Amino acid sequence: MADARYYHAKRALDVALAVLLLAAVSPLLAALAAAVRLTSPGPALFRQKRMGRHGRPFTMYKLRTMRNGSARRLDLVERGDPRVTPLGWLLRRTHLDELPQLWNVLVGDMSMVGPRPDEYGIAEHLSRTVPGYSDCLDMPPGITGLSQLVGRERVNSLGRGYEVRLHRCYRRRRGLAYDLLLLAVTVSHVLRGRGV
Repeated sequence: MADARYYHAKRALDVALAVLLLAAVSPLLAALAAAVRLTSPGPALFRQKRMGRHGRPFTMYKLRTMRNGSARRLDLVERGDPRVTPLGWLLRRTHLDELPQLWNVLVGDMSMVGPRPDEYGIAEHLSRTVPGYSDCLDMPPGITGLSQLVGRERVNSLGRGYEVRLHRCYRRRRGLAYDLLLLAVTVSHVLRGRGV
């Protein structure tokens, strides 16, 4: 029963924040989408199949930061990667490319706070090969969370088992107060240009 109350309250918080933030940033989002189209041929939005709660697939949206078609390679993006456009580097550094994920939160595919949503094919592989990875699928994936705050490069260097431990830590401490704390830390990281 406590879990049901938590998930209902978490969903209410997600919807409220997504509506408020989308209303606030919609002019900025429209301007950035236009800038992506003007500075690089191709669509403004990048769409990718990700694994959601209980292994359900969903389409995640971001502003496109790479040259059209080059994101099909799943290599980790590194500094100086020629696939990333000049505007794309700015969007990635400021995390403005993540703004369309507010739509994913609004429709219920994601939460504001939760495990990192992996690309669907990678998540299927990790579910079979990393002990405990499936535990990361018992909650909605988040725009931010412990794994995102640690940063993808560090998580990848420490191994996916480390990401599983981060998720279990989040699950033990879960609650709206903890979600709000992680959101506040996320804002601080973004303002200081640190990885999320």
